[in-house]
Amino acid sequence: MKFFAHETAVIDADCQIGEGTKIWHFSHIMPNCIIGQGCNIGQNVVVSPGVKLGQNVKIQNNVSLYTGVECEDDVFLGPSMVFTNVINPRSAVVRRNEYSKTIVRKGASIGANATIVCGHDIGQYAFIGAGAVVTKTVNAYALVVGNPARQIGWISEFGHRLEFDVKGVAFCSESGAEYRLVNKEVSKID
Repeated sequence: MKFFAHETAVIDADCQIGEGTKIWHFSHIMPNCIIGQGCNIGQNVVVSPGVKLGQNVKIQNNVSLYTGVECEDDVFLGPSMVFTNVINPRSAVVRRNEYSKTIVRKGASIGANATIVCGHDIGQYAFIGAGAVVTKTVNAYALVVGNPARQIGWISEFGHRLEFDVKGVAFCSESGAEYRLVNKEVSKID
């Protein structure tokens, strides 16, 4: 076996699990999931049918990823955060054909107890604060907090606030990388 699964983990049929991935206590990987290399899936995590995870995705304890969710490489999902997949759930109404898709782009982080309402993508390297309730699409490098979540600034790939000068230029305090803000969009300058 090229991945580790704790003896209490349940892994259903037809899953693809990448080399070096670790699946911890009481987690359930449901059918037809694709999990990349080097992922870490904490305890009591549910990965529903058809969910896709890129490489090096870190999922903390008590997280639910429902059908329709896709996480690209290097995504961090904080403890007890949750995704939804139906916009108007009702116990007596079957909506399995109405699941909405949510994509979490490369390098994004979602804080503890945050909720991502379905159909709203999270941009690359965005940072969702703990407890935030995301009800709309989040731009790349955006820092969002609150309920409903609102953008309060921009953040670097290393997770530091970016302060843009009058020319729309900012530097990461840790890496020194340069970022540009043009028309309410941030990009890293290589």
